[in-house]
Amino acid sequence: MHTTTIGLLAGAAGTTALDAVSYLDMALRGRPASSTPQQSVQRLSELAGVDLGEGEEADNRRSGWGALLGYATGVGVGLLYATAVRRRTPWAIDAAALTVAAMVGSTAPMTLLGITDPRRWSATDWLSDLLPHLAYGTVAAAALRLPGAGCDGRAHAARGRG
Repeated sequence: MHTTTIGLLAGAAGTTALDAVSYLDMALRGRPASSTPQQSVQRLSELAGVDLGEGEEADNRRSGWGALLGYATGVGVGLLYATAVRRRTPWAIDAAALTVAAMVGSTAPMTLLGITDPRRWSATDWLSDLLPHLAYGTVAAAALRLPGAGCDGRAHAARGRG
């Protein structure tokens, strides 16, 4: 399987795990969904001069684009990691690196947009962010090693075939 495909699939699998853990947290603690994706879309649309509409239509666009930004981040991190790391590494290193990359990939843009400030997060906030991203890293690292991906998911690339 080609490195690009492996990375995209690993990112998609990781994103599914991240969403599942986030929704489980919401269900168990009764907390609302984060509004930061929608806030990011609003801020980006303002910077780009794009009109999202008004009222419910604008709310729906922010919600839809916010979710798509999350998928793009997750799939993009998987793709970049599979492409950049073309050698065999221990699973735990891949899982940790993918966890950190996904956290930075989602939090850094929102911080730059002024949506959030991790320096002001509580321990609960950090845990609520870390656990879903840990699920992402764990599952994405496992997906890189699926049998169809070739040995460790990057074996073909390491041999010059990916």
